[in-house]
Formats: sequence, structure tokens, C-alpha cells
Amino acid sequence: MSDRRIRALALGVVRRGSEILVFDAYDSVKRERFHRPLGGGIEFGERAEYAVARELREETGSEARVLRRLGVLENLFTFEGDPWHEIVFVFEVELLDRSVYERDTLEVVEMIRGEEVRLPALWADPARLDAPLYPDGLAELLAESA
Repeated sequence: MSDRRIRALALGVVRRGSEILVFDAYDSVKRERFHRPLGGGIEFGERAEYAVARELREETGSEARVLRRLGVLENLFTFEGDPWHEIVFVFEVELLDRSVYERDTLEVVEMIRGEEVRLPALWADPARLDAPLYPDGLAELLAESA
């Protein structure tokens, strides 16, 4: 990320029992597999709760209902060797297309560095993940809101 701006992000925690819907992603520089809830960037003039509903619609094809804001996290990290700084609004969200909850995996579209990338998404229990859950502090936020 060459411009070094702080990015505003809205993520949606979609629950299926004790599981949440997460990207299954990989950083080739760190050689690290990781998980992150679905969502994405907030556009200028767009409220965070509208951004998360739009992002989930774009990524899953389902309309989304924002239930509540769980919190806001500050996330400083590197991805693919580049430094990032994000302010992350985290929302609990319900998908209106109930068939999404019946699938064990989904293929979702995410914009990474301006390119459309297809990533797998899966249901995972945050207490039993086999890879880190990002952004930092999300696991604690989920535990507090359960």
C-alpha cells in the first residue's frame, strides 16, 4: 500500500450457532493462513452500517440486515509485505437468503489491491480456529458480545 492512508472498514459477523462466516485467506509473504469476517471498505459519504450491508450483498449475493454494532477496532498489520492501518467497525449481521446458512462453504468476491479475487468462505467456531482470526481483538469482542 503505497499511499499509507488509514482505511475505514466495516465487517459483518454472521452467526450460525457458535460459528461465524469467515474468509479463508493466505499471506504468501508471511506464509500464514488466516480468517477474517466478510466486509470491506467504507466509501466516502457512506455510513459504516450501510457499507457492511453493501459489502455482504456484493460478496454473498444476499441482502443483509444489520442487527447491532459490536464495536470498533484499530488494526495495524502487514499483508503481502505492505503495512496497513485500519479502523474497523464490526457489526452483527443477518443474511436474508437463508440458503447461505445451509452451505458449508461459499466462494465470495473480494477486492484486493484493486483486483477482484475469489476467496473461499467457511463457517468456523472462533474458539476452535486452526488459523488466526483478524483483525486483532476480534476474538475478544466476539466473546464479550456472545
